[in-house]
Amino acid sequence: MKGAVSMKIVIGGQMGKEEIKDLIVTTLGAECEVAIRDDVAAAMDVKSGNADLYLGACMTGGGGALAMAIAILGYGACMTVSDADENAIRDALKSGKKAFGFTPSMSRTVVPVIVRLAKDAVKN
Repeated sequence: MKGAVSMKIVIGGQMGKEEIKDLIVTTLGAECEVAIRDDVAAAMDVKSGNADLYLGACMTGGGGALAMAIAILGYGACMTVSDADENAIRDALKSGKKAFGFTPSMSRTVVPVIVRLAKDAVKN
């Protein structure tokens, strides 16, 4: 179905939530549903299958961005992203990573790559 929502993405973390949302919508448009949630609710949405992907930002990219996701989803489902390395992100998605943390300064470069690759992974 053209225009159908293919992904549900939740935004947790501590910083830059609106910017992250804008980047997701700019990258995927109507192909996704995006919700800004508190960290616990966002991680629970992924755990329950109500969301496909968790994104969050904090000053380190791994502390406040992913702490609750790690606690709820497990360390193996989470990744701190330090650059927009498509191969590393693709491999992380293939290995089952569903929560990605990064610094606010990295949002503009990593968010489009993560969501585009995640959308491709959901299709396949």
